[in-house]
Amino acid sequence: MSERDAGARRLWIRNPLTILAAESAGGLVVEGSRIVELVASGGTPAAPVHETFDASRHVVIPGLVNTHHHVFQTLTRAHPLAINKPLFPWLKALYTVWDKLTPDAFRLATRLAYTELLLSGCTTAGDHHYLFPKGLERSVDIQVEEAKSLGIRAVVTRGSMSVSVRDGGLPPDTLVQDDDTILSDSERVLNLFHDTAPGAMVQIGLAPCSPFAVTKRLMQESAALAERHDCRLHTHLGETLDEEAYCVSTFGLRPVDYLEEVGWMSPRAWLAHGIHFNDAEIARLGKAGVGVCHCPTSNMTLASGCCRTCDLEAAGSPVGLGVDGSASNDNSNLMEGVRHALMLNRLTYGAEKVTHLDALRWATEGSAACLGRSDIGRIEEGREADLALFTLDELRFSGSHDPLAALVLCGAHRADRVMVAGQWRVIDGHPVGLDTRRLREEHSRLARHLFGTV
Repeated sequence: MSERDAGARRLWIRNPLTILAAESAGGLVVEGSRIVELVASGGTPAAPVHETFDASRHVVIPGLVNTHHHVFQTLTRAHPLAINKPLFPWLKALYTVWDKLTPDAFRLATRLAYTELLLSGCTTAGDHHYLFPKGLERSVDIQVEEAKSLGIRAVVTRGSMSVSVRDGGLPPDTLVQDDDTILSDSERVLNLFHDTAPGAMVQIGLAPCSPFAVTKRLMQESAALAERHDCRLHTHLGETLDEEAYCVSTFGLRPVDYLEEVGWMSPRAWLAHGIHFNDAEIARLGKAGVGVCHCPTSNMTLASGCCRTCDLEAAGSPVGLGVDGSASNDNSNLMEGVRHALMLNRLTYGAEKVTHLDALRWATEGSAACLGRSDIGRIEEGREADLALFTLDELRFSGSHDPLAALVLCGAHRADRVMVAGQWRVIDGHPVGLDTRRLREEHSRLARHLFGTV
């Protein structure tokens, strides 16, 4: 037991309806921030407990882990300028409004997205923030503050764009920073916030946005900086055929060749989307241990294509799940993403090849592996007590027989209880200590004021 858990109270989450952990029908014991014991059916904990929670109405799963998001986009959901468009036209349309983003608006967007994730059973929130208009230079600091306030585990990637439309990129001049500014701030936030210890509540990654928005130098120096600070690397890659054409035209390389040239073919890196890879590229990514975040809802919304999840896993790549941006989803519900992952991948591989357990694994253990974490993602002794508890009391579940399958097939979308690092952060379907009605009203008012078209 670690020093931080010494003398902590022991909680027995007792006799769940079902639990996603082998030989644990009697539940589990939490002490401090960790799971310290799994209890067999009909058994009792080996040592006395201070408190018991009756989980007989609950399906208990590991807390979901989100590995790709753009939380600022909650302010531009279903925006008239962008609906019914593929990625590049969608981006160009929204770039014209995103430069109005303010620190106050970003704070509310972050708070709302983190809260949505928690309510969907997500305990670790990964975000890729690449937008730095004037006045928003401290956006990483805001995200860290909001994560700590809500008690959600966070992996905040310091994203970036440095190639504007003037230089042959996609974003406008108002949304980019120069390479030196980006690298300096990346080092600043790594020194301030990045925690490499087991059980870390906040970690920082480096995330140049995409091949069409950053320089080759920024990709290379970000990789070197990540090595020095032992942090993860993240970027969009293989999302659309337009991106592939851009890489061939600009660099004379396909996206995976470009990734290798800039020094990113490493287990330290995980990619968002990863759709348009051929067989040889999948083999190379797997051999290098590069992770891929599958974003099924966004990929269907923008009609980008289908990630070859099973092939990537078979090749050796960790595969996780992400909700992606709330303007291409258009929500922050990872449990809904689990269902979409199951359905979309069955279309690709067949009904017998992808199960509800595969989709849940991608959202938990697979996502944790993308982030390089072995302390979360499973219900197991010694791991962090990050848990999502769902009830099956709604009409949508009536008549279901397999509780775990019902979560996915019948469309669970809101957890009854959520625990992060041994602390309840959602109770009876409500985030602890947060007025969601007030948050919605403030967020909606600001969204209309800054980004409304009327």
